Amino acid sequence: MWAELLPVGRSASSGGYRRHAWNSADAECRAWFEQQAADRGLTYELDRNGNQWAWLGDPNGDGAIVTGSHLDSVPDGGAFDGPLGVVSSFAALDQLRERGAELARPLAIVNFGDEEGARFGVACIGSRLSAGVLTKAQAYDLRDADGVRLPDAMERAGYDPGAIGADDDRLRRIGAFVELHVEQGRYLTEDHPVGVASAIWPHGRWRFDFHGEANHAGTTRIEDRRDPMLTFADTVLSARQQAELAGALATFGKVAVEPNGTNAIASLIRGWLDSRAADETVLTQLVERIRESASVRGERDGVRVELTRESYTPVVDFDGPLRDRLAKHLGGVPVLPTGAGHDAGILASAIPTAMLFVRNPSGVSHSPAEHAEQADCLAGVAALADVLEDLACQ
Repeated sequence: MWAELLPVGRSASSGGYRRHAWNSADAECRAWFEQQAADRGLTYELDRNGNQWAWLGDPNGDGAIVTGSHLDSVPDGGAFDGPLGVVSSFAALDQLRERGAELARPLAIVNFGDEEGARFGVACIGSRLSAGVLTKAQAYDLRDADGVRLPDAMERAGYDPGAIGADDDRLRRIGAFVELHVEQGRYLTEDHPVGVASAIWPHGRWRFDFHGEANHAGTTRIEDRRDPMLTFADTVLSARQQAELAGALATFGKVAVEPNGTNAIASLIRGWLDSRAADETVLTQLVERIRESASVRGERDGVRVELTRESYTPVVDFDGPLRDRLAKHLGGVPVLPTGAGHDAGILASAIPTAMLFVRNPSGVSHSPAEHAEQADCLAGVAALADVLEDLACQ
């Protein structure tokens, strides 16, 4: 399975993956998922939001145990973020069958669409729509960098955008969702290749618009310039400093410049801030301090600063009894928080959710250098199979 997925959407120049929502690489990944379901005699289903499901047992039964993750990537992302969870889910199901496990309730594997938000700027679109966290109207307003609307992209890919929206009936039939994911940090050790998640830090994405004045780079005096690049650059440095003081995280990883000419002073710079903290109050105060710093510098530079919150996820404490059950069943493995968002975090408000992490020796993620050792991946599959057997066979 892993060998089949590795070349899909991989850039020959960077070695990273460009599996973005509703593009050709995404379509290949979806076809792969459907084929895996068919190879195992599972009931394949596509829900109203474009999420893919593979069922063992009655899809309409109650108390289903669901596992899975996503197959899309950030720009030039790594091979493990998302796909490891989906591949491990099919492998864990294979192990259950080899063990002769008898299910007492339905079991499903899911591939949630557009988890990374690389194309439309909002993470976990598939699970957000299903949980009603993202409305149909909000989804219809989303556009990619080329101005393509999300519903148009779905339609071009052969899906019905008119059907998207909250999927309450489906969620009511799910008893628990367990997502396996590569660890996006370096806390697990060789002695503990698998861990259980305790919580997800609150996090969000904010767009800063820096409005200046376009002008000629070679003829405009320094004192006559209203250059938003200066304000943006100062804000980037301020965000790093403020984050360090707060014990939090703040990253400007995406920027758009207009008119984007080498010999032109920019008229507008858009910078997207990703910020995360262990506490919601700390996160709110951090973003406000970054905004204040940007505004103060903007006044000095003759630049107007606007701030728009594009997405936000509050702190997620995974279901306590389910989390403790997994940790105990797996022999007291480490229980640790994460600063990364996941579909399991989005669904936590609607159904009991939990996560397993597989050791990442370098801690590198969202990069072609992302890696997990095969032995650790196999340990993750065994742990997931144990968990699914405990939950679905009783």
